Amino acid sequence: MVLIIKYRGIVSMVAHRSPKPPVRVRVLLPLPFNFKSILILYLGEIKLEKLKELLKKVLTKEVIFYIIFGVFTTCVNLLVFYLLTLIHLNENVANIIAILTAVLFAYFTNRKLVFNSKANTFKEKLYEFYKFMLGRAFTMVVEALGFPLLYNVIGIQELISKLIISFVVIVLNFFISKFFAFKKKD
Repeated sequence: MVLIIKYRGIVSMVAHRSPKPPVRVRVLLPLPFNFKSILILYLGEIKLEKLKELLKKVLTKEVIFYIIFGVFTTCVNLLVFYLLTLIHLNENVANIIAILTAVLFAYFTNRKLVFNSKANTFKEKLYEFYKFMLGRAFTMVVEALGFPLLYNVIGIQELISKLIISFVVIVLNFFISKFFAFKKKD
């Protein structure tokens, strides 16, 4: 026989097998279940400390700055897009112009503020800019094809389409910038 008792948000289970005395087991999960409780249950064997350790490794200063400036870049992209569509410019043309504006903004912020570029000579800076633009050209194609797919083909509202494709592009751009454009010298 198992009896479940709920008192002040704590679940207690009393298991009773005759002839032994009842065994009391406390499950410290606040009710109603929240995301944190479900996450702790889902992780099972992984301890919270290991999760914190992993987050410390993933959320480096570089990643945090990239997220912040990625959000700013996306805001520039969305703002330019919004302003251009407000003056009735075709959505696809407005999208391309917004992407180009955001790419230039991203280059200057990522070069010094995120990846701390060590390029000193004009030739090094030019080569770095070339690699950055090559990576962004790739993600621009992803965005230029992804937006019409979401907006024109699937029929998702224009701003929602723009937000979805912008998120995908931010993630791709981080890896391209970190491992290709602003690769640190060994």
